[in-house]
Parts: sequence; C-alpha cells; structure tokens
Amino acid sequence: SSSPSKQIHAAISVPKLPSIRFSVPKVPTKSLPLELNTRDGFVNTTPFEKNVIGSETRPVQESSSVAMATVQLYAILESVVDRVEIHNNVGQQRENWNALLLNSINMITLTAATMAGVTATGDAGISVLGLKLASTLLFSAATGMLVMMNKIQPSQLVEEQRNATRLFKQLQGQIETLLAIGSPSKEEVKDAMEKVLALDKAYPLPLLGVMLEKFPESLEPAVWWPKTQSQKTNKQKHSNGKVESNGWTEELELEMRQVVEVIKRKDSEDYERLGNKALKMNKVLAASGPLLTGIAALGSAFMGPSNGPWAAIMAAVAGALASAVNTFEHGGQVGMVFEMYRNNAGFFK
Repeated sequence: SSSPSKQIHAAISVPKLPSIRFSVPKVPTKSLPLELNTRDGFVNTTPFEKNVIGSETRPVQESSSVAMATVQLYAILESVVDRVEIHNNVGQQRENWNALLLNSINMITLTAATMAGVTATGDAGISVLGLKLASTLLFSAATGMLVMMNKIQPSQLVEEQRNATRLFKQLQGQIETLLAIGSPSKEEVKDAMEKVLALDKAYPLPLLGVMLEKFPESLEPAVWWPKTQSQKTNKQKHSNGKVESNGWTEELELEMRQVVEVIKRKDSEDYERLGNKALKMNKVLAASGPLLTGIAALGSAFMGPSNGPWAAIMAAVAGALASAVNTFEHGGQVGMVFEMYRNNAGFFK
C-alpha cells in the first residue's frame, strides 16, 4: 500500500542586523611638529627643524648663530666701554702733565735768570760762585726737561685722547644700536672688531715705541678706519648681465661729485694749509726753547769777574726769552692745534 507523502515547508525569517560603520582615523599627512603648531586654527611660530631631501631649513641653527653674535657683540661692547674710560683718564693725566711741566720749567728758568741778573749787578769783590753754580744747574735742568716736553708734546697727546674717546663713544653707540635692533650677524661682529683694532692702532696709549709722530715732514690727514673694510658698490651686477639700481640716479651722483670737489678744494685744502703752518711754527718753537736755555746755561757757566757782566747778561736774557717761547708753545698749545687740523682733515677725507 502507498501512503501519501506530506511535505512541510517552513520559512524562518531572520531579521537583518543594522549596518554599523566603523570610522578608521586617517594617517596625518602633516608632520607632528607642524600639526601641533597649526592645531585649533592658530599658527605657532615656534621654530622647528625640518629635514627635506634636497633642501634643509634650520632655524634653530640660525638662532644659535644670532645668539653667538649677540654674545660676541656684548664682549666687544664691554671692551669699548673700558677703552672710553681709559682714554678719558689718560687724557686728563696728560693735560695735567702739560700744565705742571709748563709751570715747573718756567719757574726754574725764571729763577735761574734772576740769579744771573743778580750776578750781573754785583760788585767785582762779591763772590758769585754759589749763584753761578745754581743758575748753571737750573738752566741745564730746564734744557733737559724742555727737550723731553717738546718731544712728547703733552697738549698734542691730550687732543689725541680726546679724539680717541669721541670715536670710541661713537662705536659704543653703534654697537648698542645693533643690540637694541636685534639679530646681529657675523659680519657686523667682524666689522666692530676691526674698528676697535683700528682705533687702538691709530690712537695708542703707550708713549715709547708706538707714539705718533709729532713732527712729520708735512701734514697727513689722520686715518683711523680699517683699511681692509669692504667698499660697497652702488650697483650690483647679476649673472644674467643686468644691473639692478639701488635708488641712485645720475643726477644724484653728479651732485655728490660736485660736493666732493667742493670739500677737496675748500675744506680739506684749508685744513691742510693751516695744519702745515701750525706744524712749522711748532717745529721752530720746539727747537728755540732748548736752544735758548742751553745758551743761558753756557752764559751762566762763564759768569765771573774776569768776563765782566756780559756773560751774566746773556744768561739772563736768554733765560727770559726761553720762558716766553715755552709759554707761547705749550701755554698756547700749538701741538694741540696741529693735531686738531690733522683730525679735521681726516674727517673730511
């Protein structure tokens, strides 16, 4: 027998699960320092070191070089301030030299001349040995002191120290301005150092061996700036052959050339002419003073009854003239006038 087959169809409906999307964070394309600097919409200017193949920017190294240049400029500034104080003190000391030596030599010369005059007015029986020896020694001492004083020219030394102090103060102001502006470069440090060394060479402090020539053949303008200083050109030529102007025009250059010609014809020429006159006068006075005191010393050495009053008269007159010449030379500071003309000529140069 056969039984009917029953088929059971069962449909199981499984509910669909909701689709869940997981967001995977993207890999940042910016470097971490740059990402930190530009976070929250703000741009931070903190320097960072970024290495790129083919080109490297190293702000950290640049800031380090600026810091080193700043430290070096502060060291140079300290030396410049110290030199300003030294030159000022030395200038005052040499000004005292001029006044003390002038007064001392004049007192010695006039005392010896008075002794010689007293000897000339005395009778033949009066012993003149004491006055003769004293006046001879005093005239000889005055001659030696005058030779030394005329050789070093204290008034001229004072003017040198005044100019050195003024130039070092200018350099001090320039360095302080560089430090106030900030970001000094190595070239500025090198330029400041060259100026310090050039001023030290142009206005030396010691006298023996390095003293400036007090009686040159002719006036030469004082040159103190560095001779190795690079001269900046008005125009720069590039590799393509073009010339980039820096703002100067032909009219301005023509006017500047005319100004330079006027300075050469009037200012520089006048100062050189007056400086040469002061130099000649100083040479004559520097030679006349010791010569007169030497004549007075010889006259006082030959004073006595056998030679009559003429030797004593010659000693007294020569001593008085020597005192007048010495007063005119060092009291009038002829050496300082010559040094002033020389520095002014150098300024215009």
